[in-house]
Amino acid sequence: MVDDIQNAVGQCKADKVFFAFDRFKSFEPTLAGRLVTAVEARGKAVLVFFSALGDDGPWCVYSHNQLYGQWRISKTNAQPKTGRQLRFAVIGSEKAAWLYSASDIQLVRPDDLEQVAYLTRLGPDPVNQTVSVENVLAQFDDKRFRGRGLGGLLLDQGFVAGVGNYLRSEILFEAGLMPSVKPKDLPSEARERLAKAILVLIERTYRLKGITNDPERVKRLKREGRTFSQRRFMVFNRDSEPCYECETPIVKISVASRRLYYCPLCQAD
Repeated sequence: MVDDIQNAVGQCKADKVFFAFDRFKSFEPTLAGRLVTAVEARGKAVLVFFSALGDDGPWCVYSHNQLYGQWRISKTNAQPKTGRQLRFAVIGSEKAAWLYSASDIQLVRPDDLEQVAYLTRLGPDPVNQTVSVENVLAQFDDKRFRGRGLGGLLLDQGFVAGVGNYLRSEILFEAGLMPSVKPKDLPSEARERLAKAILVLIERTYRLKGITNDPERVKRLKREGRTFSQRRFMVFNRDSEPCYECETPIVKISVASRRLYYCPLCQAD
């Protein structure tokens, strides 16, 4: 999503900027005419950076989609048709980026981003930072996390940023661990296996645009005529279907009020 926004308006002059909220309306002409210097992700937040202009320094628009926000990209003269409410937009000479439905939007100076509450709570962010296995292992020993079940812990953005619900199931399957297991109870080999699974699956799903399944298996499934949704995941959204590794039916449960999928045999640890 952030790559799409960057490709549309990054390094382009914003001919027009739109805010739905009255508290930001006076900043529309302030940001118009500035260069969009970068678009970045921090966990599940999107940061749109605007250059300095004259005597006024740079600005950054912070937004978080939460559960309902949605970015759309279009040509400048073809705003998307939707029943959603437009909240923020950057309109360039050729393309535009439109944010609908999101309510968590802030306008801050780049030097003040560390004061944004969500950003201060983020853990290591493998997509946007250099994060090692050792960095993740250190999180396992943190007193905030070591006694919590992995099923809920993996959704905590303060633990590792960027893990959503489908990645949670896929990471646990890759690591061969049940969601009830706690970091403090894991032997060193299992801890390292889990840390590696977190980094491998986050990198893979970003590189392959949402695919977490083994790349060679995905190629085989595609040759067999499987749809994108049928070949995308190892266990997520595959309840009652056979496990790719052992053919045991995948089980669906609810953990932390979200659906979670696992293989009872491959994840026996």
